[in-house]
Amino acid sequence: MHVEALELVDFRNYRHACLQLTPGCTVFVGSNGQGKTNLVEAVGYAATLRSHRVASDAPLVRHGAESALVRLRVRRGERAAGLDLAISPGARTRAKLNGQQLTRTRDCLGLVRAVLFAPEDLALVKGDPAVRRDFLDDLLVQRQPRWAGVRGDVDRVLRQRGALLRAVAKRGGRADAVDRATLEVWDLQLAAAGGELQAGRADLVEALSGPFEAAYTEVSGDQGAPRARYRCTAGGDELSGAGPAGASAALAAAMPLRHEEEFRRGVNLTGPHRDELEILLDGHPAKGWVPADRPFSAA
Repeated sequence: MHVEALELVDFRNYRHACLQLTPGCTVFVGSNGQGKTNLVEAVGYAATLRSHRVASDAPLVRHGAESALVRLRVRRGERAAGLDLAISPGARTRAKLNGQQLTRTRDCLGLVRAVLFAPEDLALVKGDPAVRRDFLDDLLVQRQPRWAGVRGDVDRVLRQRGALLRAVAKRGGRADAVDRATLEVWDLQLAAAGGELQAGRADLVEALSGPFEAAYTEVSGDQGAPRARYRCTAGGDELSGAGPAGASAALAAAMPLRHEEEFRRGVNLTGPHRDELEILLDGHPAKGWVPADRPFSAA
């Protein structure tokens, strides 16, 4: 697969840009601040419907414009397809595939497959767990677009469940019978969708472990033994191979144990939004790892 053409309208600093691309290596050369990274960001957005640099879509729209357009023509073998993405701050991104409006924007996922590495990716090691969870979910979606629906289901249930918990917390954490019955309903839905997502993440981490360890060793030699593992709020790191049913059962059993604390604090405490992708070197978190024979020195 390769991108044959890229057109931007009111995207970042571009009023209008149109590029014709060929297979192989393409290098953008220019001074700082001219928008080279913005071109790469646009392709990454088409692949994931997310920016690797900002959390919301508003910064993607050129100052003074109401919306932005990212248009690509993608070729895979003898087949070509056109994708148009209309980005409007505060509204859902609209997508057209070969000129036809898509009812669900996420149906375009999988058309563009991209691997993006940027300075922001250092947050995979140094940043918060949410960065690593998003990395796994984005990769799941690129491999199989159906995961976008699972991810959306989890987010929806967490919003509804969290709203219930916040309402009870405002009453001092005193939950009545209706509150508890409603929470049990949300538990069932979170166990189903959340367990499926957790199992998918765990299997993905297992599939990545071999290439990750080989790539790290090739770059760093014998400086630390690398390991990646997926840690669950329910089930620990034993989910790999358990499948969605096993992950859902573990999550369903764990949630009631923290109901009272959730009612008091008004937040979801158990689920895939609390899990972690751990990156370890010699069994220690890579974020602060120092080789045993090379202790840190301020000198």
